[in-house]
Amino acid sequence: MKTLFVMDPIDTINVTGDSTYMLMLEACKRGWPVFWCGPGDLYADGGLGWARVCPVKVSTSEPYFEAKATITRPLGEFDVVWMRKDPPFDMDYIFSTYLLDLVPPTTLVLNNPASIRSANEKMYAMQWREYCPKTAVLRDIDQAMAWIAENSKERVVLKPWDGNGGRGVLVTHSKDANLRSMLEILTEEQSQFILVQEYIEEIKDGDKRVILIDGEPMGWMTRVPQPGDHRGNMHVGARVEACDLTPRDREICAAIGPRLRKEGLLFVGIDIIGSYLTEINVTSPTGIQEINPMLNVQLEKSITDAVMRAHKGECT
Repeated sequence: MKTLFVMDPIDTINVTGDSTYMLMLEACKRGWPVFWCGPGDLYADGGLGWARVCPVKVSTSEPYFEAKATITRPLGEFDVVWMRKDPPFDMDYIFSTYLLDLVPPTTLVLNNPASIRSANEKMYAMQWREYCPKTAVLRDIDQAMAWIAENSKERVVLKPWDGNGGRGVLVTHSKDANLRSMLEILTEEQSQFILVQEYIEEIKDGDKRVILIDGEPMGWMTRVPQPGDHRGNMHVGARVEACDLTPRDREICAAIGPRLRKEGLLFVGIDIIGSYLTEINVTSPTGIQEINPMLNVQLEKSITDAVMRAHKGECT
């Protein structure tokens, strides 16, 4: 299956922890032609999507990527196109999904570009509000102050709606003399929405990442914040530990799985703290390399097998 990965530049990839690298490697192991390009290499002509792409051979030893000369190809020439550009999820990212919409039905795009646009990683989770912590989304500072005074027991979490990797996540409380200043900064003087969320005490035990493949939980781990921090993100030093799925975790997966499958979100990473769903990551979820040795699995194989099934089902 001829596969194109729309991604960050290959010379920036950390092969010891990158999940896109594992997907590319698995495709090469199966003898599939593999190509890569950046979002800026996509364009449209005649109502169809095109890209300037590089054929690439991926291996387990240096040089990990052997790219050939750039060529121009219609996106419809590929069996599968992966959108694996890391956040931020900005207007450039959104416009890339518009270009990826312009593929013929014989090409499978993952994750589905229309669904990526609709499924903001923090807002999408709230469509299953029965599983989410108490949350307000607002930009009015007085409204935020009142909500915090009424709803926070001791501490409260402030988050930018479009943040990633723990960026901009703050823990504070209603009596904090800096609270209004924090809100002014995060909302950019009431011009940007933020999430105001109840603090979940269980974060000290870790933030659980669960990988769902075609709607089914297939891998999981816990990311434990480093001392002195409250963020369970590997980008900021959280350590990973093995864990089990609780009945509540499985209930959450069973609730959201059918919707993910229906909307073409084949590779998804959800975040659970304690008994609460906090995020549904659909843009460029990661965790394959950390989870594989913990659970003695090969998630890249399971994902690639699911891709083959999806292509057969959607494109025949």
